[in-house]
Amino acid sequence: MRKLIYTACACTFIACGSSQNTVSSNTSTKNDSNIDYAEKYAQTITAKDLGKHLFTYASDEFEGRDTGEPGQKKAVEYLKNFYISEGISSPLGGDNYFQKVPSSYLSNNRRGIKLNDSENVVAFIKGTEKPDEIVVISAHLDHEGVKNGKVYNGADDDGSGTVAILEIAEAFKKAADEGRGPKRSILFLHVTGEEKGLLGSKYYTENPVFPLENTVTDLNIDMIGRIDARHKGNPNYVYLIGSDKLSTELHNLSEEVNKKYTNIDLDYKYNDENDPNRFYYRSDHYNFAKHNIPIIFYFNGTHADYHQPTDTPDRINYELLENRARLVFLTAWEVANRDKRLVVDKAQ
Repeated sequence: MRKLIYTACACTFIACGSSQNTVSSNTSTKNDSNIDYAEKYAQTITAKDLGKHLFTYASDEFEGRDTGEPGQKKAVEYLKNFYISEGISSPLGGDNYFQKVPSSYLSNNRRGIKLNDSENVVAFIKGTEKPDEIVVISAHLDHEGVKNGKVYNGADDDGSGTVAILEIAEAFKKAADEGRGPKRSILFLHVTGEEKGLLGSKYYTENPVFPLENTVTDLNIDMIGRIDARHKGNPNYVYLIGSDKLSTELHNLSEEVNKKYTNIDLDYKYNDENDPNRFYYRSDHYNFAKHNIPIIFYFNGTHADYHQPTDTPDRINYELLENRARLVFLTAWEVANRDKRLVVDKAQ
């Protein structure tokens, strides 16, 4: 997450629960089967696989993934190779999974820092019925790099969101391979330069692979692997920001999906327009929201290791990460498979 302030917090460790409520959607089950396919494929997202990815992605080998630097180049190759190995295609064609973001663009930042060329990573599953309508699932791939000889691994920020997308993509691919692909297309978008000012997502929305008017929603994941001090005694939570800003329907759908499947405490503290942290404006979803595209920002809050070299993969709560990632998948599944496109009733 792009940093404005430091907040000192504590963390704890606990697993998550489930619920038996229902969601008012057309897509939780299919045809003449009693199988809930949304739940079936969500179960493929596991703490074990998330951990396997993150202990590589947030390792010292990737040198903190600073924008345009060698460690970040290793990170995007890791993402590309994953999608190739899973048979998940690129919307750019062939083995080109990189949307190049040039140095000239990245260097025009508020800090006045000269940055090298970088890239967003894009992968794609084509919709079966409404392929021109796009559901974007995003996270930023970069972090702070190396400072004073210390690697800032960024396991939570935003390694957690990055590996969640990999598992979500794999779940959608398994569904597609079994003839249950999403009605709408899914774009898996890993953006660069977030820590330098939301630059990669800004570049994407100014140079979209698919027209923004065809983009149904952006579900943005930025830090979902830890627990903040506010929830030390109740860690089964996630902050949701922006879900009701542009689409009442998206907000209600999100609530219903959670009640049916994941039973996470959805905390809207930072959704308050008067919250001084202004988190709504501080991650990549905002560049979509500016274009009246409904968004949800999934966030665990800051903690003592935020933007510190101690943000390492051994400190992640993987059971919690699993349940939060499943919530994003299930929400995306519902948005992608419902009969009608989400209604934007609060356009600004």
